[in-house]
Amino acid sequence: MIPAPIPANEQERLAALRQLLILDSPPEERFDRITAFARAEFDVPTVLVSLVDGDRQWFKSRVGLDACETERSISFCGHAITESDVLVVNDARADLRFFDNPLVTGVPHIRFYAGAPLVLANGHAVGTLCLISPAPRSYDEIDLAIHRALRDLVVEELQRRRTAA
Repeated sequence: MIPAPIPANEQERLAALRQLLILDSPPEERFDRITAFARAEFDVPTVLVSLVDGDRQWFKSRVGLDACETERSISFCGHAITESDVLVVNDARADLRFFDNPLVTGVPHIRFYAGAPLVLANGHAVGTLCLISPAPRSYDEIDLAIHRALRDLVVEELQRRRTAA
């Protein structure tokens, strides 16, 4: 397993995340509607709005997963926040970064992962909208476009929530 790199702007990124005042907050229908739609649209068992904190990834919204957080050190989303676009892993068992990751070798047995970074207006990636499946799959340009549009909706809701707070 190759641990996710820590972004050069990590302290600023974490400050931007914490300014949202969202970590450990209760579920909100506005996020849950997006994850439920993504689950149906992409026919995957698990969709998460994952926020990458200092040592964990915490799930603001989740369908198909009981856990409300996991360690950042083993997270796929920790890798995705360092990308400029959607990180797509068609088969985690065939990817050197993830083939021996405990989330691949054990529950939830991730094979397919697609994570779109949640980049705020200030340029900081605070998390992802991610899709997970125990089966490998391909992902085409239409899938990417839909995923990006749903990601943009999550970012709009994050920023709307911050403004309201």
